[in-house]
Amino acid sequence: MADELVHVIDDDPAVRDSLAFLLETANLRPCVYESALAFLDALPQVTEGCVVTDVRMPEMTGIELVKRLKAEGFALPIIMITGHADVPLAVEAMKAGVADFIEKPFDDEALLSAIHSALQAGEKDRQGAAEAAEIAARIATLSGREHEVLQGLVAGRANKVIAYDLGISPRTIEIYRANVMTKMKAASLSELVRMAMRAERV
Repeated sequence: MADELVHVIDDDPAVRDSLAFLLETANLRPCVYESALAFLDALPQVTEGCVVTDVRMPEMTGIELVKRLKAEGFALPIIMITGHADVPLAVEAMKAGVADFIEKPFDDEALLSAIHSALQAGEKDRQGAAEAAEIAARIATLSGREHEVLQGLVAGRANKVIAYDLGISPRTIEIYRANVMTKMKAASLSELVRMAMRAERV
C-alpha cells in the first residue's frame, strides 16, 4: 500500500499541512487542494487513490462535492472529516456515498486505518470493473443465437428446454453451448453463469 495517492481537500492550510505530514510518515503520497472547486478543476487528472475531504468549506461543502462527484460517476473512495459532526450530517454523508465519516479531533491511526481500508476497497472496485469489462468484451463476440443460448443457461433452463424455446434440436443447443463456453473461457456452467451475472449484460 506504500506510495498510494491520497487527495486531501481542506480550506485550512494548517490542517492540509498536518494531514500531508501524517500521510508522508505512513508512506502515502498526499496531493492537497484548498477547496472543493480546486479539486474539481483537477478532476480529469484524478485517476487513482482515495479522497479525504472536510465537510465545511466555502463555495462548496464536502457534502455538495461528494454528491457532484457521484453524479459524474466518480469511482474513487471518499472519506469525510469534520469538526461539526452530528447524526443527520453523518447519515447524509453516508447516503451520498462516502466510504467513512470521521469526527475531529481524530486519532491519527484511526484516520490512517480508514484510508488504508478505502484504498483496499478502491483497488477491489477497479479490479471488479476490469473483470466486468473483460467479460462484456467476451459476450460481445457471441453470435445472436449463442447469446440466446447463454440467456437460457443463465436462466437455469435445461438444454432441451432451450432447444424447445428456440425451435432447434437439443444436439444443436449442445454445439452452441460448447461454443459459448469456449468464447467465454468458462471452465464450468457455474463459472459461466457467474461471469454473465458479473457483466450484467444478460
